[in-house]
Amino acid sequence: MKLGRGRRGLLGIGALVVTAVLGVGLYLFQPWKLWQDETVQESLPAAAPAPASPDTVPSAQASGSPSPAVVPQTLTQGSFISHEHDTKGTAKVVRLADGSHVLRLEGLDTSNGPDLRVWLTDAPVKEGVAGWRVFDDGKYVSLGKLKGNKGDQNYAIPADVNLADYSSVAIWCDRFDVSFGAAELAKA
Repeated sequence: MKLGRGRRGLLGIGALVVTAVLGVGLYLFQPWKLWQDETVQESLPAAAPAPASPDTVPSAQASGSPSPAVVPQTLTQGSFISHEHDTKGTAKVVRLADGSHVLRLEGLDTSNGPDLRVWLTDAPVKEGVAGWRVFDDGKYVSLGKLKGNKGDQNYAIPADVNLADYSSVAIWCDRFDVSFGAAELAKA
């Protein structure tokens, strides 16, 4: 009789351990995200130029001709390569009319996953497994959580970021310290 209770106790403890491991595994890996796509379709922000002070009149307005339109300018860009997950699309650093900068992801197509971030980094983009984990080795700036694993989206770049210090963009899984995909930025 004692042996039967001991086995039941061991089975109960075993069931608790399996349940705990399964719960932690589901929390960490979030496998359901592999089948859930989040599509984002943002337009490039249309930042207005800084308003003129009432004391000054721009020379174009003074002469009666319309002032030239200031359009966003792509400074650097690159195409994504795949790392841990198949990743496609283009990354662009764009200067807006007001002088601010955004990172624009166009045609992004990657897997969804837990705790994905968009990073500007100083790391070189390497093909294959050698490039999966290099982006947190040097200098990087997190621009925030990935808004969606598909589509076009914008990420504000803080004004104090020196763009010359960063040469690549990574879709970074913070939970597992691995790049889903990355793009080397080159002058446009």
